[in-house]
Amino acid sequence: MAKKICILALITILFSLSSPWVDPAIASLPNGNRQKDPYAILRNSLPIDQKELRELQNKLEDTSDDLRGSRWSAISKATSRSQFLVSNRKNQILDSIPEENKEKAMNLLTNLKEDLEELNQIANEKNKLSFLEIRQQSLKKIDDLESLLITNKFTYEIPSEYDNLPRLLGRANVEIKTSKGNMSAIIDGYNAPLTAGAFIDLSMKGFYDGLPINRAEEFFILQTGDPKGEEIGYVDPETNELRKIPLEIRTPNSKETLYGQTFEEVGLYTETPVLPFATLGTLGWAHSDSDLNDGSSQFFFFLYEAELNPAGRNLIDGRNAAFGYVIEGSEILNKLGVDDKILEIKVLNGSENLKLKA
Repeated sequence: MAKKICILALITILFSLSSPWVDPAIASLPNGNRQKDPYAILRNSLPIDQKELRELQNKLEDTSDDLRGSRWSAISKATSRSQFLVSNRKNQILDSIPEENKEKAMNLLTNLKEDLEELNQIANEKNKLSFLEIRQQSLKKIDDLESLLITNKFTYEIPSEYDNLPRLLGRANVEIKTSKGNMSAIIDGYNAPLTAGAFIDLSMKGFYDGLPINRAEEFFILQTGDPKGEEIGYVDPETNELRKIPLEIRTPNSKETLYGQTFEEVGLYTETPVLPFATLGTLGWAHSDSDLNDGSSQFFFFLYEAELNPAGRNLIDGRNAAFGYVIEGSEILNKLGVDDKILEIKVLNGSENLKLKA
């Protein structure tokens, strides 16, 4: 039996859903995180603090609004500032990079400088398509530079009560093969290690292979992971018990992860998670209506629609754990339904970050 995900944003569409989460503070929730690019969300969620790289990243990302308005003067200023940061703040960036990664960082900075010179020229020519292409290329290099900052791949302790659960201490890339086509996703163990760990563990076991899409709600979710038979999740063969993963959410303003509590329960009515449900193909972990901590194997793809599910008001942030994002092939999600299935989930890299126990 598929587990349900509590959601109020679509109550006018999904009349059959109950609403146990109604709260008077909902009406005052802010617009939330406006960033809808999964790559940008993943960059911003990296556990790093390097101001020059962050400024460089944000300068380029923020040109999206200017591009929509064809404000080429502002775009030229942003690219010029980006060039300045790479040329004149190079030493500060390199000083923050671990010694073993410095050579890679120097090569990336050299290539990035060339990209930014080209980007500045394209901005002067006002060529939108070429600008987007080279900007994406530049941001990928910034992403690679930021990743080089991380030496200790995990920066906080998971409570000992979860020592028996798998955890992903870093990130992993997966290919999700479906009956309508294939997708690629990045699974984020930095901010949802237990949820991501359970997903990668089950993927490597072949648990999801051949399972159907057991719930499909238009403009809402596609859910899978309900095993064949009477079980509602993964039964650990060593204990013969259902393995349960607690609700696990991190927020930007707290060093502590929130376990087993919703945002409403702790008064975080205006907060946006580090991993928000803010883009098509956000991967979320399902749990029942009655128990936040009984998620076991079922997960869902969030079908982001800005008008119906704005970040910060979608009423799923803070109630379910996001643990990754589809980065390629998300258009496949609009073709999938209950007649389709997951053919295979293959872990492409990052399996070395999976630890089966503490």
